[in-house]
Amino acid sequence: MKEQPPDPRPPQWPLSFMRWAIREDYLEEIEGDMEEVFQDNLERYSLKKTKRLYTVETLKLLRPAILKHFNPQSFVPPTAMFRHNLLISYRGFLRNKTSFLINLIGLSTGLACTLLIYLWVADELSVDSFHEIDPQLYQVKLHIQKEENIQTEDDTPALLAQAMAEEMPEVEAAVVINADFCKPEGILSHEGQIQASNGLFASSNFFEQLSYPLIEGNTAYVLSDKRNIVLSEDIAIKMFLSAEKAMGKTLTWKFQFDGETFEEIVQVAGVYEDPPDNASLQFDAVAHFDLLIKADRWAGHWSGSYAKTLLVLKKDTDIQTFNDKIGDFLFTSSQLPWRKNSKVFVQQYSQQYLHGTYENGVQLGGRIVYVRLFSIVALFILLIACINFMNLSTAQASTKMKEIGVKKAIGASRRELIWQFLSESMLMAVLSFFLAFCLVLLILPHFNELTDKSIRLVFEPNVLISLAGIVLFTGFVAGSYPAFYLSGFDPISVLKGRRSSSAGEQWIRQGLVIFQFTLSVILIVGVLVVKQQMTYIQTKHLGFQRDHVISFLMGNSNKAPALFLRELKQIPGVVLASNMNGNILSGYDNQSGYSWRGEEADKKFRFQAPRIGYDVIETLGMEMLEGRSFSREFNDGTSHIIINETALQLMQLDNPIGTTIGYGSETREIIGLVKDFHYGSIHRQVEPLIFRFRNGGRDILVNIQAGTEKATISQIEDLYETFHPGFPFSFSFLDQEYQQLYEAEERVAALSGYFAILAILISCLGLFGLTAFMAERRSKEIGIRKILGASIWGITRMLSLSFTKMVLLAILIALPIGYLIANRWLESFAYRIELHWWLFMIAAVTALLIAWLTVGFQTYRAARIDPVLCLRDE
Repeated sequence: MKEQPPDPRPPQWPLSFMRWAIREDYLEEIEGDMEEVFQDNLERYSLKKTKRLYTVETLKLLRPAILKHFNPQSFVPPTAMFRHNLLISYRGFLRNKTSFLINLIGLSTGLACTLLIYLWVADELSVDSFHEIDPQLYQVKLHIQKEENIQTEDDTPALLAQAMAEEMPEVEAAVVINADFCKPEGILSHEGQIQASNGLFASSNFFEQLSYPLIEGNTAYVLSDKRNIVLSEDIAIKMFLSAEKAMGKTLTWKFQFDGETFEEIVQVAGVYEDPPDNASLQFDAVAHFDLLIKADRWAGHWSGSYAKTLLVLKKDTDIQTFNDKIGDFLFTSSQLPWRKNSKVFVQQYSQQYLHGTYENGVQLGGRIVYVRLFSIVALFILLIACINFMNLSTAQASTKMKEIGVKKAIGASRRELIWQFLSESMLMAVLSFFLAFCLVLLILPHFNELTDKSIRLVFEPNVLISLAGIVLFTGFVAGSYPAFYLSGFDPISVLKGRRSSSAGEQWIRQGLVIFQFTLSVILIVGVLVVKQQMTYIQTKHLGFQRDHVISFLMGNSNKAPALFLRELKQIPGVVLASNMNGNILSGYDNQSGYSWRGEEADKKFRFQAPRIGYDVIETLGMEMLEGRSFSREFNDGTSHIIINETALQLMQLDNPIGTTIGYGSETREIIGLVKDFHYGSIHRQVEPLIFRFRNGGRDILVNIQAGTEKATISQIEDLYETFHPGFPFSFSFLDQEYQQLYEAEERVAALSGYFAILAILISCLGLFGLTAFMAERRSKEIGIRKILGASIWGITRMLSLSFTKMVLLAILIALPIGYLIANRWLESFAYRIELHWWLFMIAAVTALLIAWLTVGFQTYRAARIDPVLCLRDE
């Protein structure tokens, strides 16, 4: 038997709306009448039409006389209520000037920190995202399988771009630019006028695909001829006064890369706008990539990785599927056996700046870590400032009890009271924002200098929306707890004076203080650990001398470096001078193909392989453990090599000196064993290294006698200008270059220090206000205790004890969290400090002392008060 449907009922939402909107003294009668009408209509019409009629009749009932709070006598216009709330907030600020100033200073400081971090984060996220084809622009990378790990590289063969464009249907276009190690640097000259330049080699479609707008010239033709060159607007103005006058001019371009100097006659075919500040690729001139191939034939060969390959993929391309498809593309295209270990994949070009760090083939870390770190720090600081407002507002609840009781007694709803308190916090947030904005304007130049940025305040729609969101978030968070807490008071208890602080309220207030100081202590721990690691990096012995050693690049010269070095050594104050290919701190020079066991597997291993001339080891003060360094007396050449300790461990040679190892069809003799040193960043472990001999390197190293630097460098500059006319003499101290390897960490250390100090100050500001208020509340108790013989010290200790317990609990919570965070950050360094207990003890003691000073000052003032003044009203 078929089950009968239940009795039809009126539609739910009109019924619920009616119960919500209509006054209770009318509701029962109206709801009964509506039910009868529904049943009558159901006998005459379909269920669907009956429900529709019920809804229409419900809407007809909406008359002001029967609606809740909407009769003419009780309705208050929203604008009038808003003005009323503002007036009450204003009077409250005047009545409680101390708490108002504490809240204003705390919130404005927190907002200023948040705005600065927001501007920095927005700038970081915008890097390289200005290209019109950004969603489709990808860079080709390689995962190279080694015996012990996977190494990720950006450099690829130049031929790869054309091959992928031709064979992969997903590729719309491919662009080639030079690798970093062969970036052309030199001078542009025209009719006696000389201008230093930082150039770029690129394929002919560079300006067609990438968003570097041309001021003069056509994107399709500016690089159509390999004799063409495209100048930046800045260079064009410096040399020819305007972009228009630069067009068609013939220039002599003397450029360098990899320690060699080349000269080309080129013609200006276009001028482009200077690259924006948020472009990771900064360059003064662009020439055809064929000039690089002309300078070095291996640049156009499958075995040479002289290029970076950019791909424009079709919009519907699935990147994971595409990466799976192209994994073995380099090996199948080049047919080189050793390329079998290279797996090809792509990464979005604009993501490389933040997500460009790979460990063992997995994307891990990078600058995105600092973006996330400082975003969290900004949130922490803002929360600390908001907690100050919450605590002071709830602590002062007693002063607002009668106001709340009276308003509730005459009919004010809880919703209206919540809106009143939120209006107060929103007003405070707006006032704090304007003060914070002024602080940001004052601090921004120094902040740019500290972060090496060119951040500007630009009021674009997305920026304004973000700023408004920050203000609303601050106002809501700061006022939410006080609003819901204060509006919940029972009016009868309040008006009879029975309302007192409950244990739960005190626990919440204490919990907020504990949370504040927990965040502050975590920041202190982070700052101490970062500072210690930076000190360790700066003082760690690298295995070579970097003090009093300068480095510079030789300019254009038809003479061999040997003549320049011979003259250089004659200068008083020069202890030793030598030359090499590339920078000793770069860590980029490497080579594979060696065989020490006679096995094919040996050839796949890639060694760090810097190319050095005579006296480099002596100039840098490296320690030879066995054998000798490269020597003129023995007429050493390319068939001689020197290895480090880690390479010896890999090769497992019992008597390395004099041992010959294979390299292709040739052999190399090991003539020396050098003590391990850091070639590149200490983020990486010391790797197996082979010193190769090259006498023509143009990177010069000069060891200068301590105390004679100024006079000696002046004479070196004079000699340089004699040998390299037209080329600017640009040198740097090796220890300064070393520190530049860790600029990101140094900036993190500096910024973390500033933000940690501000977090502590904001926390203490709230603690100061809370202590002052509690001391005022307990003034009669203090007076009685003093009359009964209590000492100032005893009263100070009594008042400080509860705050001390809160700070100690915060320390106990913060230290293990700080340890985990610090340990995670240190994992990015191959060589790192130990997390000793005393680091955390310093953080704990620092936080405790600051809290004691803050609380002690206020409690001591309260303890010294005259008891007569406390009790005169009794």
